[in-house]
Amino acid sequence: MQLSINPASGDELARLEDHDPAFVEAALTQAVEAQKVWRQVAIEDRVELLRRIARVLRADLSRYAELIALEVGKPIAEAEGEVEKCAMNCDFYAEHAAAYLADEAIASNACESLLSYEPLGVILAIMPWNYPLWQFFRFAAPALAAGNGTILKHANNVPQCAMLIQDILDKADCPDGLAKVLLLQPGEVAGLIADDRIAAVTLTGSTHVGTIVASQAGKALKKQVLELGGSDPFIVLADADIATAAAMAIKARYTNVGQSCVNAKRFIVDDSVADAFVAAFKRNVEALVIGDPKDRATQIGPMARANLRDELDRQVKDTLGQGATLVTGGAPLDRPGFYYAPTIIDRVTQEMTAAREETFGPVAAIIRVKDENEAIRIANDTEFGLGASIWTADTARARALAKRIDAGAVFINGIVASDPRLPFGGIKRSGYGRELGIIGMREFTNIKTVWIGPAQG
Repeated sequence: MQLSINPASGDELARLEDHDPAFVEAALTQAVEAQKVWRQVAIEDRVELLRRIARVLRADLSRYAELIALEVGKPIAEAEGEVEKCAMNCDFYAEHAAAYLADEAIASNACESLLSYEPLGVILAIMPWNYPLWQFFRFAAPALAAGNGTILKHANNVPQCAMLIQDILDKADCPDGLAKVLLLQPGEVAGLIADDRIAAVTLTGSTHVGTIVASQAGKALKKQVLELGGSDPFIVLADADIATAAAMAIKARYTNVGQSCVNAKRFIVDDSVADAFVAAFKRNVEALVIGDPKDRATQIGPMARANLRDELDRQVKDTLGQGATLVTGGAPLDRPGFYYAPTIIDRVTQEMTAAREETFGPVAAIIRVKDENEAIRIANDTEFGLGASIWTADTARARALAKRIDAGAVFINGIVASDPRLPFGGIKRSGYGRELGIIGMREFTNIKTVWIGPAQG
């Protein structure tokens, strides 16, 4: 059983039955057969599916966004942005897939040699609740364009969004069975990964789940792309524009109620400007509008689940008990639903909970440092390595510092965000592999070497 709860009230929205073994078996069989046909379709025709998906998304954007807001608690304006971003991603790959997958000539001792990018088969996508449409279409647009099929196992707290994805695919005339949504319990995923009809696996989720999936897929010798947790540093150097950095820190930390792997979580600030930054940041945080996600004025809605809110509160209490200072917030809100006050904790050190663990919610940890070298050392002193941002007036210096940061992406004077044009992913316990861009497009292809002789003299 899949239970859908409104996080703004705690009320039950719907119950959806899990798919039974017969349905799963039929879906896998159909996906394999559909993909065998699909891979033979010319890429110019395959990308028309992406254009149709984009049109379907935009044609009913408001309704799709309302469901995201209702089931996830995402403020409606952000939910609308998520749907549009899905459409934009489909349009992007519709335009660029043919060039990204074209045969690539390579000089060798052959008369001719080249790389050919060919589909792998049916890809299992295990996706999270925080961006319920984006995470799937971010992967699916390039994967389908490349000639693959997919099976989606979505997070169990967003079953309505999961079935919405199936509805969108059906309305876009996706070939029968090529992309199928399955409602399953987490314990059933191992069987899918082990099934010979699944060619590869992609997961966006927690580091804990990533280790489980990686172990299962590794045992089956299947390719994986893992986009996992993060504790992104937001580094404010002494020469930064403090007003701008404090304003952008709001978006970096509190977008999606702080529930994103690429939200900035550790704010590493030069001590000479820390007081000014914290004061400006506090003013901006306390001006945030907390309310019903469906209200267009709302900037902070509820967290997605009660257990997530409770875990965040535990991390805050632990950190304060370890000697940090509460600037604002610091507790659940006394109202229905799973709301947590937007929070700033100052004078956090690297040994404290908020620095060592990923805080998945609206809590910002301020770490004060004496100079840029200490800032880089602390930025790297984490098990995670997803994104990072540097704020400074000296972009030449920032370029050099960016090379010293252990992360999949470094943004200078901008907040970390995914962009279809740029590869996205992490290192260390933030995962491996890349999504988006030309590299992401090729992750789920067989990069085949073709050598044509005789060899040159």
